[in-house]
Amino acid sequence: MGFATIDERLLSYSGASKAFHEKWGWTVCWVGGKQFARKLMAKPDAKQPYAGRHLPSLKCDPNRILELRAEYPDAVLPGCYSDGCTWVSVDLGASLPESLVLDPCDMGYELVFAKLPKRVQQEI
Repeated sequence: MGFATIDERLLSYSGASKAFHEKWGWTVCWVGGKQFARKLMAKPDAKQPYAGRHLPSLKCDPNRILELRAEYPDAVLPGCYSDGCTWVSVDLGASLPESLVLDPCDMGYELVFAKLPKRVQQEI
């Protein structure tokens, strides 16, 4: 699976948008002005264990993060350049089931959308 498949999923949500941040070198997905996903290619000289990996970082439930990291310790990492308790990074170079990447995409959007003010939710 690649970023194109993930993009398709992330942008299928109501009110979702993306923007490339040149300073960071990341693509960020937003809903209601809040981030729910980031996509990056970590540079080879980035800190370990992120160096050289294709990483979507997704907002995620903290309990689900612990489960995923226990089950896939080499492929599911704390959120790269973010709070590792509420963000998870998934190595696209690892052999993982597609649902392991796409389900956290859904969760990230739902978590962020649920915390938006009701007025913003209704506008979306």
